[in-house]
Amino acid sequence: MPTKTEVFQIQTNEKQTFVFLDKQLEEILAKSGVQDGIMIVYCPHTTGAITINENADPDVRRDLSLGLNETFPNKAAYVHMEGNSDGHMKSSVVGASETLIISDGQLILGTWQSVYFCEFDGPRTRKIYVKIIEG
Repeated sequence: MPTKTEVFQIQTNEKQTFVFLDKQLEEILAKSGVQDGIMIVYCPHTTGAITINENADPDVRRDLSLGLNETFPNKAAYVHMEGNSDGHMKSSVVGASETLIISDGQLILGTWQSVYFCEFDGPRTRKIYVKIIEG
């Protein structure tokens, strides 16, 4: 089963933001030439995450951000010296990776879905790993 791995970087400009990755993922898939298989999108950062969610209404990203901040506020009582414990909690809940199906050379996503990098401790430069497994 042939595999291909790509790495790219993104720069975030806010403390918490959601960055569309669809364009980069589609370019990597096209370059690979893979027609059928899976794509794994992975974030190797403890205050970042990968998710799939709606891309049509920007209010969804705003509401996700609001909900995560209300669920995991940055409390003065946290003892982690970097002061970003809330980012670690958000990252753990959202998750470090997503797996996508490739069929006929296309990523299978729902009509309103996109893949996002979730920044929970920006601004930062982040790496995103993409593994394509053909088969």
